[in-house]
Amino acid sequence: MKVVAVTTWFPTKVAPTSGTFTHADIQAIRTRKEVSDIRVVHLVPPHQDDGTRHLTHEGLDVVRIPMSTRSPVGIARAGRALRQQLRGADVVHTMAFSTLLPMAWWRPRAPWVHTEHWSALTTPSTVPLSWRLALPLLWPLLRRPDVVTAVCDYLARPIRNRRGSAPTVVIPCIVPPPEHLDERPIRPRNPTRLVAVGGLVDRKDPLLAVDTVAELADRGTPARLTWVGEGPLREKVARRARKKKVADLVRLPGGADAAGVRAALAAADLFFLPTKGENFCVSAAEALVAGRPVVVGATGGQGEYIDPRVGALVSEQEPEAYAEAISAVEHRTRHLNASDVAATIGDRFAADQVAAQYADVYTRATRCD
Repeated sequence: MKVVAVTTWFPTKVAPTSGTFTHADIQAIRTRKEVSDIRVVHLVPPHQDDGTRHLTHEGLDVVRIPMSTRSPVGIARAGRALRQQLRGADVVHTMAFSTLLPMAWWRPRAPWVHTEHWSALTTPSTVPLSWRLALPLLWPLLRRPDVVTAVCDYLARPIRNRRGSAPTVVIPCIVPPPEHLDERPIRPRNPTRLVAVGGLVDRKDPLLAVDTVAELADRGTPARLTWVGEGPLREKVARRARKKKVADLVRLPGGADAAGVRAALAAADLFFLPTKGENFCVSAAEALVAGRPVVVGATGGQGEYIDPRVGALVSEQEPEAYAEAISAVEHRTRHLNASDVAATIGDRFAADQVAAQYADVYTRATRCD
């Protein structure tokens, strides 16, 4: 079958790490024998547009159509261009909620699968007020595709509530196992090495992470935090660390590619992310696959795969609660090897497993059409 994947999240020269999980899904899908061809239509937002309109990206044929989600005229223009690109498709696969906007007044002739990640559907408080006010008008868009997939049951539940009997299927994000599993460092270490991976944004709560480091230091169980990621709160985080007198215990090296993230995980004792809300929380799954225990916020779908033997979910956004959880997880996992931690995930997030689930969904959508 010929598949056209439509996404607003895809790498560009301006934003090379944008949509890495979408790109991983598409690359996995193209390996299935049922898929004879897969093309990508990237509805590129202005701040990520590098000016290219046709290209080959790691073997994928990509067409870029400019689209700003803040411009009704731009959305309508993108919708007209998109209709042309979908001709001849056997399956249309939209990825991310914003791809539904230019299809709000028409639908493709081919069976239509949609994959959803958007955290606003589960935790509206994590998005700007304008999007929260628009949500009641946007929800009906999710009723239109033949099949909707969600990255976790936490996200699937509210989608099912709106779609009723129309199919909604859980397919997780791809989290490939590392080629080499780095053994955990000899423990205990003083200070404990913590690593966080994510944007320095309010939803990830890096300021609370600094407060937690200060709380651990006050308790006489110091920890050194390396936060891999960039964002608008960088200066506030640095100031908070100085104010709390833990600047020497908080490192902000900026963003990193996949190899850099793996290196940061390999050097750490434990992954720590005091997030206010996630859907899948790819970074926590990556840490577990890399053999590192985790302490993360409880709001989200991460509780569906974190084994309490190797991790903790914290329901209070308080430094005392996170400090307690870090100390407890560090203590109860001291005897575990990296392979023990990684075994709690196994291969359920491997690319071939996820691709097989998408192939089944394509067949299901064809029957619905």
